[in-house]
Amino acid sequence: MGHAPPSLFPLVEIRGLTKAYVRGKQRVEVLHGIDLDIPEGDFVALMGPSGSGKTTLLNLIGGIDSPSSGLLKVGGQRIDDYSADELAAWRAETVGFIFQSYNLMPVLSAQKNVELPLLLTEMSSGERTRRARIALELVGIGDRAGHKPSELSGGQQQRVAIARALVSDPTLLICDEPTGDLDRKTADEVLRLLQRLNSEFGKTIIMVTHDPKAAEYAKRTVHLDKGTLVREAAH
Repeated sequence: MGHAPPSLFPLVEIRGLTKAYVRGKQRVEVLHGIDLDIPEGDFVALMGPSGSGKTTLLNLIGGIDSPSSGLLKVGGQRIDDYSADELAAWRAETVGFIFQSYNLMPVLSAQKNVELPLLLTEMSSGERTRRARIALELVGIGDRAGHKPSELSGGQQQRVAIARALVSDPTLLICDEPTGDLDRKTADEVLRLLQRLNSEFGKTIIMVTHDPKAAEYAKRTVHLDKGTLVREAAH
């Protein structure tokens, strides 16, 4: 898991980004003219009230959704111009996703859950096993590799989910309320792990959270309200 070489441009560059949905006969604009730069190696918390557009913005940056207009570059590439197949290939290579619900396969061990993203590659079975072992060790649960999700605590399940997000060595980690289902102590442990992945391994992290204490672990917080960036604070 290495550091990416320094770049001359922001890792994420957003200009005039809008996103609208059509509900019945009505067009509802969720994001209005967003401008945002996220340098490589940043750790950004996205905050704002429900309906402010945080998760929509996260999904656009992660290539899960496409903008209605504006410019969206990641790593210097205009991902807003990609086809669905190009986006899928780009996501698999570039982005690791961590969600509030761990989305683990209940019938698979921690080891096999972490290996899942690698099944889309041409990697050998032995290499998949090795990579997953390293990722599980990195998040501190190498000794739980053979356990199924039902045999793990919530915090351990989220660590498995983080290992799964890391196993393909992505440039960008996209986190949507990653500690929303965890108690304070366990949440702080997971957030310290994310902080370490940022500081020691150079992972760029964008995290949606409602929790001001969680946001304190980031390097800066960007606040949205009604689809507009309203303020930004460095920590």
